[in-house]
Amino acid sequence: MKEKLSHINEDGNAAMVDVSEKTPTTRVAVASGKVKFPSHIFEILAKQDFLGKKGSIVQTAVIAGIQGVKKTSELIPLCHQINLSKVGLDIVPGVNEFKISCTVKCNEKTGVEMEALTGVSVAALTIYDMCKALSQDIVISEVQLEQKSGGKNDFRR
Repeated sequence: MKEKLSHINEDGNAAMVDVSEKTPTTRVAVASGKVKFPSHIFEILAKQDFLGKKGSIVQTAVIAGIQGVKKTSELIPLCHQINLSKVGLDIVPGVNEFKISCTVKCNEKTGVEMEALTGVSVAALTIYDMCKALSQDIVISEVQLEQKSGGKNDFRR
């Protein structure tokens, strides 16, 4: 277990990690999350084929999530700007909820966990935005890293 935060320098100040000496490797991260609705609101959405006044809820959220992945380094101050190889974002209706999964892949010196988490978060926020006219009783939950590979440590929930 690590006992030192990677984004804090010796003086206790925020610092971007120096990855200049690292070798690029294939890195993959998968994150997930949920957007939960009151049952009567989800029924209304399902009856409308998940189409709102602003268009397709699912397709709009997919595009927004992909955009979020691509802008992660602009949103999270100490993230590196990296070249992405692949972004996959899936949104599937469940029981009174949407389940979101984001897979991000690159061949870089640093990982893509933050990009995958950002993709899920932006997609979830987009779903909220598109549905808030029906109810504000919408809960974004369980945004988490499911797995990552490449780099020093692999992880699987």
